[in-house]
Amino acid sequence: MRITTTDAAYFLDSGSYHLTVSRTDPSAELEGWTTLSLIASVHPHGGRDETYETLPPVLALRGDTAVFDVQQRSTAWETKTVRLTCTPETIALEVRVEGAGVLGDVTLLGGRAVLRTGAAGTFRSGVHALGVFSPAPAHPVQVVRPAAAAVALTAVGDASPGRLHAVFSPPPLVLAFCKEQPDGATAVPGGPWLGASVRAGIPDLTFTEVTYEPLDGGALLRLDYEGHTEVRGAWTSPAVVLRAAGSPWEAISHHRADLVAHGLAPEGPVGERHAWWSEPIFCGWGAQCARADGVSPVELSRQDLYDGWLARLEEHGIVPGTIVIDDRWQLAYGDPWPDEAKWPDLRAWIAGRHARGQRVLLWWRAWSAEGLPAEECVTDAGGRAVAADPSNPAYRRRITAVMERLLGDLGADGFKIDFTQRSPSGSHLKSYGSTWGLALLHELLAALYGAAKRVRPDALMVTHTPHPAFADVSDMVRLNDVLELDARGEPVPVVDQLRYRHEVVRRALPHHLVDTDQWPMPGRAEWLAYAEAQPAYGVPALYYAEAVDNSGEEITAADLNSVASWWWPAR
Repeated sequence: MRITTTDAAYFLDSGSYHLTVSRTDPSAELEGWTTLSLIASVHPHGGRDETYETLPPVLALRGDTAVFDVQQRSTAWETKTVRLTCTPETIALEVRVEGAGVLGDVTLLGGRAVLRTGAAGTFRSGVHALGVFSPAPAHPVQVVRPAAAAVALTAVGDASPGRLHAVFSPPPLVLAFCKEQPDGATAVPGGPWLGASVRAGIPDLTFTEVTYEPLDGGALLRLDYEGHTEVRGAWTSPAVVLRAAGSPWEAISHHRADLVAHGLAPEGPVGERHAWWSEPIFCGWGAQCARADGVSPVELSRQDLYDGWLARLEEHGIVPGTIVIDDRWQLAYGDPWPDEAKWPDLRAWIAGRHARGQRVLLWWRAWSAEGLPAEECVTDAGGRAVAADPSNPAYRRRITAVMERLLGDLGADGFKIDFTQRSPSGSHLKSYGSTWGLALLHELLAALYGAAKRVRPDALMVTHTPHPAFADVSDMVRLNDVLELDARGEPVPVVDQLRYRHEVVRRALPHHLVDTDQWPMPGRAEWLAYAEAQPAYGVPALYYAEAVDNSGEEITAADLNSVASWWWPAR
């Protein structure tokens, strides 16, 4: 690390980057990429944190690390300091405050201020890139979007406009910037790239989302704490870590390695991998949707229908090692037990599948309050149950009892955990404990995972949570629902989406199995292309047996014979 100093600035040459830290205004120039704003705001809930004075940066050298502290006078906190920590490979930016308050949202790489020059309002970092990569599948499909487009990395969403960005919930909290214009929904330009990731372990992930908010050539990052994180004394934000990369995939690998190096994510496999986990899967949801004619697909999670679908598949050489009974086999989502009108004897049915060498997973709707007393739930201002509350000991005891019933008494082999994107969100919501945001989602999954493994150590827990710090609450990561159109309204090939999502998961959680999913498919030809590609990208999962739901096209005997030859080539 070579550092030279003038009256105006510090000049750093690390060998990997060139950084100029101004001594006269709160900014730093990362050559070729960004003019970093060294203003940050830690807004208390219901108020604003505005900087009204910034002091010149103070440099401290610690071996091959240079640390710059920029003290700022704040309207909300007794002290506030933005810190840049520069190593030979990385630049990390964080803000530290002292005082008392409850966090609303926090902005890094920019914030609100009134400067000595008289300039006032919101300041942002300058963005000298043309494209930004998002690891979070969203609609419309745009893997690398213009740098002027916003990105949300979140565990809050659904299928309504502007909210279908939590297919991975949470995704790895990393963006990557490039110098070329993006071209195509899943195309990834060549390098160089600059990764920007969030360094935080589970205890510090008490925000619901990170948003990249660009405007007129500038941008900042916003972490939304929603009034659920209390500060008493000193508090330091997660750091935004900047590092050069050869590709966005390498940026995700860097993100994981950074978390592991700081003790914030597991380094290797968390538990034993069992051979049956890698067997091809049949999930009945696509077949339920294809059969739905004037009724909801959830009404078609029935024992007789599953028997018929599995019998047809077996006629053509498809004998899945794992069967997922999908929505809605249970009477109540929050406290599940089989609906005997649909599954007259699920215990015997599972035993029968076991006798045939197959395993059975049950679909689990995360967060659902259905069937739960309000006192075990996150509640709104009117006392209505909004979501199950894993911070509540009573709910965790219920989870233990449910796992003993479903895995022990019923004999199920694990769970496909869905809807983690329904994380509770709202500053007025009330929970038993103080955990919130991504950390509360991890607490929910940890309760499910721990209780399941105590009953069945080989229970398979499938999630769609490819954040490196969630490695300890999942055995297999599902690639989740396939999307349809790009920003121009054109269909996006489903295999291209499969490749993109698989690479995100492989880089973020390299020791985990991948459930390749298969729903929804736009038509028979795309379904066949997807099915043929699946074995190369993880555990293949078959969702259809009779027809493709979106197009209504029949699945022929020849189609099923092809799937059998692709998935079991040695037979």
